[in-house]
Amino acid sequence: MMINVVINDERISVEADPLKRLIDFLRDDLGLTGTKEGCSEGECGACTVILDGVAVTSCTVLTGQVNNSEVITIEGLEKSGELDILQTKFIEHGAVQCGFCTPGFIMSAKALMMKKKNPTLSEIKTAIEGNLCRCTGFVKIVEAIDAACKEV
Repeated sequence: MMINVVINDERISVEADPLKRLIDFLRDDLGLTGTKEGCSEGECGACTVILDGVAVTSCTVLTGQVNNSEVITIEGLEKSGELDILQTKFIEHGAVQCGFCTPGFIMSAKALMMKKKNPTLSEIKTAIEGNLCRCTGFVKIVEAIDAACKEV
């Protein structure tokens, strides 16, 4: 199937298996390896990307479902060599341990920030409730997201 999609602000048209999982399409076909696979069941959030403005687990989305859509991955947040405010705040607040889950948390938070200018702490926690981290508590992650929201 010919897939027409905007990925990280770049329009592409490519022949792809419509039944291939989006995570595999991104990582294997497009070389966008920032999206991580943790559970393959949509339970951990490590593979979160933004699809048409909504945070989704890319292991549960088929490539055919993104035809004529827009996808943003962690690679798409950096602009002109500058890290996104969320990426910067995660570093500043020590919200990164091993880093495996970090892209998913950042993408969930980015989707929230795209919808809501000044989210409450409760809204931040709700936005990331589908993301799991085994290395650290969620305190620093919530602090980093809150700081990013307050700075934009």
